[in-house]
Amino acid sequence: MKIKIGKVKAFALQEMIVVLLITTIVVGMAFSVLNLVQKQMGNIEGIYKVKLEANKLRQSLWIDFNRYSYVYFDQKKQLLYFSNEMEEKQYAIVNNQFVTEKDTFHIQLASKDFYFNNQTRFSGEIDAIELKTSKETGYQQIFVFKDNAPATYMNQ
Repeated sequence: MKIKIGKVKAFALQEMIVVLLITTIVVGMAFSVLNLVQKQMGNIEGIYKVKLEANKLRQSLWIDFNRYSYVYFDQKKQLLYFSNEMEEKQYAIVNNQFVTEKDTFHIQLASKDFYFNNQTRFSGEIDAIELKTSKETGYQQIFVFKDNAPATYMNQ
């Protein structure tokens, strides 16, 4: 019986190293892209939370402005009072954050303006509020107003 001695078909060591090197580069790029996508998703989530908080405050103020017939702002105490014949509610403005009995709206404000009959008010009865958020909360603007009842003008 004859035994053939010859070359066995296989990959050379250099070829295997090239394949491993290319695989390492591709996997490294995939992890880099995954890391960038995760960072971007984190940024999107942060922006969403900030906008959601501002929208919750806007909605809460809009409901209260339209539910209560009397809205009053006390500048010294930094309290926003809402009242009607049956109930009362108040918002405390603490460190530029709105706090109610049940909710706290974590929004950093750049400015807050109060109006009555299109005139700026610093204290007293109001019928509109304009809030502008800071850079951290995306420079959002919240404007809420109510229609005044005739009794409002009779009390003036």
